[in-house]
Amino acid sequence: MKAFVFPGQGAQFVGMGKDLYDNSPMAFELFEKANELLGFRITDLMFNGTDEDLRQTKVTQPAIFLHSVLLAKTLGDSFKPDMVAGHSLGEFSALVANGALTFEDGLILVSKRALAMQKACEAEPSTMAAIVGIDDEIVERICGEIDEIVVPANYNCPGQLVISGSVQGIDLACAKLTEAGAKRALKLPVGGAFHSPLMEPARAELAEAINSTHFSTPVCPVYQNVTAGPVTDPDEIKKNLIAQLTAPVRWTQTVKNMIADGCTSFTEVGPGQVLQGLVKKVDRSMATVGINSFKG
Repeated sequence: MKAFVFPGQGAQFVGMGKDLYDNSPMAFELFEKANELLGFRITDLMFNGTDEDLRQTKVTQPAIFLHSVLLAKTLGDSFKPDMVAGHSLGEFSALVANGALTFEDGLILVSKRALAMQKACEAEPSTMAAIVGIDDEIVERICGEIDEIVVPANYNCPGQLVISGSVQGIDLACAKLTEAGAKRALKLPVGGAFHSPLMEPARAELAEAINSTHFSTPVCPVYQNVTAGPVTDPDEIKKNLIAQLTAPVRWTQTVKNMIADGCTSFTEVGPGQVLQGLVKKVDRSMATVGINSFKG
């Protein structure tokens, strides 16, 4: 069985999607539709902007979504997933790819999500840190002992967990986790505390938009970040998608569950190779491949 997986924020690069725009009439048309729907020419920023431009959450998220979804669409008949999943933002790409959401609705939701998250980040200084080389249980315990908002946010692979919270909480947690034996506790260059209670204002804002959007029954199950399990019911997909903003991304558990359910290969669709690396760290024997440029 074949799994297609879609990357999240952090995989962006200047020039992303230009080959699609230049070589696929279908991608060209959808990029232009995206410029219209977003109200600014995101293609200019994707193809010729600066790293700084692409780091703005309101640009990053729709840019990665567009790159991933349009790549999947150009695959035509060779895009036949038995299951899909996406890392954080990538879950929206996965839901368009498996037919649960239309391209237009997916893009509008991603844009609203990005703007709501940026607003929440600006309202309260917060950050994230990658914790490497220590058991998840120890990270969870130490986060729970700190008298500040600090929580596990991304269970990326065994021995790599990202934590999220207030600036002070993250500083305290990094110091305590280093003392407890973590190989690395590295603060990340992000705008705020994604997948933490500090995203509650964004969750409430996005909930309204998701609940008023039509979701179809997908062609194959999506393994959602919140539960790490397969879902096909549109109402359940919506509920999990709303919860995702303040809940952790259970990527390690997602990959393990997909393998347990019969997955024999993972294809990452979109910029970068991060998810292929994480899959290999979960199960070294798993076949992985990446599609990050126009194949014709």
